[in-house]
Amino acid sequence: MKKFKIPSVPPTTNKCIRFPNNVIEDVEKAIKGKNCTFTAFVVEAVRVALENIKED
Repeated sequence: MKKFKIPSVPPTTNKCIRFPNNVIEDVEKAIKGKNCTFTAFVVEAVRVALENIKED
């Protein structure tokens, strides 16, 4: 299983999505002081989740 790393900002395309407020708060705490946006964090989390699904 791939280890999750907080990513740098990659080139992106806008996509609207709703998150529960507590998830937003937790992500913002995790990236505070890092060179990472909310979007970049979520994209990396989705990439890792997709890799985990392929491995199962």
